[in-house]
This record gives sequence, structure tokens and C-alpha cells, in this order.
Amino acid sequence: MKNNKMKSLSVMSMALLLSLSAVGCSTAQVSSENTATTQTASTQTTTTQAANATAQTGNTQSTTTQTADTASTSSSTSTAAASALDTTSLFSDRDLEQSADLAAATSIQLESGKDVTLTTEGVYVLSGEAENVTVVVEAADDAKVQIVLDGVSITNEDAPAIYVKTADKVFVTSTDSTNHMEVTGTYVADGDTNLDAVIFSRSDVTLNGTGSLDIVSAAGNGISSKDDVKVTGGTYNIESSADAIEANDGILISDGAITIDTGKDALHSENEEDATLGYIYIKGGTLNIAAVDDAITGNSKVQIDGGTINISTSEEGIESNYVLINDGKITMYAKNDGINAAQKVSADVKIEVNGGTIDVSMGSGDTDAFDSNGDLYVNGGTINVEATSAFDADGTAQLNGGTVTVNGEQITEITMSHGGGGGGGGGMGRGKRP
Repeated sequence: MKNNKMKSLSVMSMALLLSLSAVGCSTAQVSSENTATTQTASTQTTTTQAANATAQTGNTQSTTTQTADTASTSSSTSTAAASALDTTSLFSDRDLEQSADLAAATSIQLESGKDVTLTTEGVYVLSGEAENVTVVVEAADDAKVQIVLDGVSITNEDAPAIYVKTADKVFVTSTDSTNHMEVTGTYVADGDTNLDAVIFSRSDVTLNGTGSLDIVSAAGNGISSKDDVKVTGGTYNIESSADAIEANDGILISDGAITIDTGKDALHSENEEDATLGYIYIKGGTLNIAAVDDAITGNSKVQIDGGTINISTSEEGIESNYVLINDGKITMYAKNDGINAAQKVSADVKIEVNGGTIDVSMGSGDTDAFDSNGDLYVNGGTINVEATSAFDADGTAQLNGGTVTVNGEQITEITMSHGGGGGGGGGMGRGKRP
């Protein structure tokens, strides 16, 4: 057989060799396309499973529609579809601890005009009243630094009260004391770093403790982090001309009492490099918010699993690519949209309510209590809406569970109509289908 093959090959024409070569190339291309198709199908399956597990929309939601929507998302964007956060490891034990281990702590008395630079991992107890003082953290990338506020008052003209240049994580922990930090003027940049907050961090920062901290920022943000901002305890009063709390990666709140009066957004998280970041997670605590712009904005997602949120005034109450409400007590007044889902990082735009108590009151004009540029699912919870238009969705809108009352009348379905709301019947929805 071997000799016969060699004889056959010896009489083959160059054209046949070229033809075989061409077939090989075609086969490689098909193999690549098949691999890409398999990967896409796998992504679609995983996404659909996550959506089904989270939404719990039951038989009322069409599997065919879900698959079509997921396929559309995969083809139009490289980002993952909407899914709930994995909350198992969002907070460390030290994040949740409300007091510091002072056994080896270093005590520092603040003095006006003298910056304090912390270069090593450790616990530092600050006290005293001072002006034009910045506590600078410039430690190793793996260092954890804990700043304990024990009766601190810092008033600066143009620099942060706390400036974290480098560290793995910084804890700002209040003792059972009253603390105050204020910047009265316009912030001065540190080289290429645009400082813009009373507490400015290039690393993760956690605020906890048993005392209180007042933050006043006349020309900028209250708290800014290039990574995460976590609040797990303490009492905070933040007045800011710009965002009250801003983070590139995420804002996470498990407990504490936060009162915000801001000229821009109250909570704002946005990451331009990673579409999975730029989120807000709230599982506890109390937030009282008065915002000129939006109260809570997280580009990728806003997930609320608990807590009490009171929004006395805002342009939009809650805004994200994906808004997921599983629990909590939310009361809001908004002038534009109460809860809004819009495409920011993904084509999978969704509002999903599975539980909690939500009271939404809207201003007059072209406003919507719930406005989704994609889908809207109400699977549980208690919702009370006072608005001309209660629901507006460009995609699917379903009322699968819970108790929903619109302008005093309980509804059993979300009716999509082009004419806007009226007295309270039908579902009081306004929107359009694609």
C-alpha cells in the first residue's frame, strides 16, 4: 500500500496539490468559525441560566425570547449579560469589624500646617484640631493601613484631609467620637493626579466605626476612590458640590447611617476600562439623600439586597444598566425617572424587582416611575407609585408577582400603551415594543 501511494503521488498534478492546499485552508477557517460559534453558544447558555436563576420569572417568560435576546447581546457587545453579584466575599472580616486593635497602635496629635505621612502598615490613632493638614498614606502595595479618628477636626483650603497614594487597603475607623473634615476651596492637583475630594484614595477604602464623621466639600466630591469605597458602620453627614461618594470599581454599603446633600450625584460608580465594575451594592444601613442630579448611579449595575433608602429629591432616583432590587425599603421622589435602566455597558438592559418595599413619587411632566430602555420584570415585593406614568419599557414588561399599586389602585398587569398613564387602572404603563 505504501508503494502504491507513492506512485499515485508521483503522478499527481500541481493543480491537485494546490487544490488540496486550498481545502486545508478552508478546513482551518471552518474550524475557527465553529470554535467561535461554540464559544458564543456557551456564553448564551450560561447567561440564560444566570438570568433564569435571578429573574425567577417562571413560565410567563418565553425561553425563545430569552435566547434571542441573549444572542442579540452577544453579537452587539463583548460585555456579559445582566446577572446578580456574587456577594459571598464582598466584605472581609476586618471590613465589618467596628473597632481597631490598638495594642500596637501609634498615636498622632495633629498640628496645623504639618502634613502626616504614613509609610508602613499599621494602626494610627489621630486626634486634635488642625488646619491645612493632609494625612498622606504612601505605603507598600500590599500594606493595610488603619486610620482611627478619635476626635479629629481638619479644615483645609485646597487639599484633601486624607490622601491615599499607595496601599492595598485603608480603613478609616471612628471611635465613639465626633469628627469633622472640610475643604473650603478648589483642589490643587498633585502632578498628574486630579485631587477632587476630602477623602481621596487611589486604593480600596473602608469606612467603619462607632462614631460620626462630617464631610464638607465646597468645590468637589466628598469621598473618591480609584478602587472600592465600602461603608460598614458609623454615622456620616456629607455635603458636597459634586458627587458625595464616587468610586471607579464599586460602592458597597452593609451598614451605617449616611446623610447626603449634594449638588450632583449622591452615589456614583463608573469604570471606563472594565464593564463588570462600576457597580453599587447595598445590603443594609440607612441612606438619606437629597441630590440635584441622580441619587444612585452605577454604570454596570445597582443591586439592593436590604437597607433603608430615603431619597427626598433627585433628578433620577436609581440609574444603571441593570437595576436589581431583592429587598430593602426604598422611598423616593424624582423629577425625571424614578428607577431607570439605560444602556451604559451592555445591550442587556433590565429592571428587576424581586422583593422589598418601594414607594415612588414623581414630579409632573414627561416622567416615569420605572423606565427601562430594555426589559422590566416585577416578580415580588410591594410597590406603590404616584405618577402620571408608572411604567415605561422598550422591551418586555411583566408583572409576575408582588403587590403593585398605582395612584391608589392595585394592578395585576403592566399594560404598555403609547398614551401615557391616567387614573391608575390597567397598569399605568407607557412605552413601546420593538
